[in-house]
Amino acid sequence: FTAVKDVTFEVQRGEVFGLLGPNGAGKTTLVRMLTTLLPPTSGEARVAGEDVARHPTRVRKKIGVIPQAMTSDLDLTGWENIDIYGEFYGMPRRQRHERAERLLDMVGIRDRAQDLVATYSGGMRRRLEIARGLIHSPQVLFLDEPTIGLDPQSRLAVHDLLVKLREESELTISLTTHYMDEAESLCDRIAIVDHGVIVALDTPQGLKASIKGSDRIELEVKGPVDQIIAMLSERPEIHDVKREGTGGKLTIRADDGAHALPHLISQIDAMNGEVTSINLQRVSLEDVFIELTGRSLRDEPAHKVSLLVGAGMPQRR
Repeated sequence: FTAVKDVTFEVQRGEVFGLLGPNGAGKTTLVRMLTTLLPPTSGEARVAGEDVARHPTRVRKKIGVIPQAMTSDLDLTGWENIDIYGEFYGMPRRQRHERAERLLDMVGIRDRAQDLVATYSGGMRRRLEIARGLIHSPQVLFLDEPTIGLDPQSRLAVHDLLVKLREESELTISLTTHYMDEAESLCDRIAIVDHGVIVALDTPQGLKASIKGSDRIELEVKGPVDQIIAMLSERPEIHDVKREGTGGKLTIRADDGAHALPHLISQIDAMNGEVTSINLQRVSLEDVFIELTGRSLRDEPAHKVSLLVGAGMPQRR
């Protein structure tokens, strides 16, 4: 089957761009193509101005990749993990040492730099790997599920680090995640991928605004309830009004409920009604995700794997 179908998008310098999608949606294939691990069968992709198929070596010099699995070497110290990566990129000794010291300070593990990585917590390993991916000053950083399996404090530390990176440089970040709150708080724009195509691409607020009538407002009103229901039903931002029993408890589906509420309350007051209770449930990014991709569980298709290369790596037939 075709894993990625005619996907087209652009990312601006300094942008944090999120990739969301169910398992098997095509996210990993897309990232593998952009990071030169998998040649595209058709089409063209450019990263930092370089064609991924024609000039993969140039692309690799301009990107940093933080895979989902922890890949730091447990038998080396934190310093050695970073230093050897700088050597892989051909950095002079003095330059990579100065850069490593700054990065270790930035990620908050300078005091543990000479300890074996085997003694690090999961959060410390992840921060080390982000620092390692930045040793050669890449223009684009690819992060694949950077906080999966981390405790809340470690997740927050990684989030703060990414915000700091964004504030202090023009680094462009591609973030693949299943944590909707992470995507919403970190990303400037988000692409939702499903069945190999982009089904939506917008800012987090834009994505939420695209789901009409998803805000839920619960009101308890006194007064002419039937007339109030009729008035609410005629408003263009209201999609549905339900009344529970014969009392004044109403459930309303509306667009942008936070902005709609003051107008609704003032109109109810004008009809000699009274609002005695309000509960607003805003649409979340998770609601958007489910609306666009469905509720059914997905399992990724099986891949042929060579034991000499390892799972998840592209295989040659």
